[in-house]
Amino acid sequence: MFAIRQWLRGSRLSRESPLTDLKSLVRSIPGYPIPSVNFRDITTLLADPCGFRETIDRIAERYTEARIAKVAGIEARGFILGGAVAYLLGAGFVPIRKKGKLPWTTIGHDYMLEYGTDRVEMHTDAIAAGERVLLLDDLVATGGTASAAAQLIDQTGGDLVELCFIIDLPDLGGRKKLEAEGRKVFHLMEFEGD
Repeated sequence: MFAIRQWLRGSRLSRESPLTDLKSLVRSIPGYPIPSVNFRDITTLLADPCGFRETIDRIAERYTEARIAKVAGIEARGFILGGAVAYLLGAGFVPIRKKGKLPWTTIGHDYMLEYGTDRVEMHTDAIAAGERVLLLDDLVATGGTASAAAQLIDQTGGDLVELCFIIDLPDLGGRKKLEAEGRKVFHLMEFEGD
């Protein structure tokens, strides 16, 4: 772990680099998937080598001393981010997936959508009781998926340290919902509006 911490300290692109640099790499797509939505697309951030590295470095640096045993990533962009962060922290990675996608015995939690429900699942043996867990995803909007994923971690007895997102959409209330549940939430940037 010491070698990873040393690498993290030495790999910083620039500690003083403003978050607006990363924010400028996020593409906004008006009217997708429905006319009233501005979709925040992180694929442009991921495609930029410096932007992707700095994003992962900033997240990993925040948790370097947190003794994270597992990083849980929500399907699908949480897999990209979570795997990279887990590697840097010397932690294991846990995929949290949509219903029916995992091959072993799972636990699941349903959450509300605008018109109906959905479900996220995790392997029953993915997190041991007491393990310190970081939950990671690209964006928090209404908070339903993140809340359901956090409840899966609670069911295993894992110690959920924090929920981490690249983007918060504060007007949709997800971060506040998660905080009202007693969760710690961190994000790198926010976009007003939807």
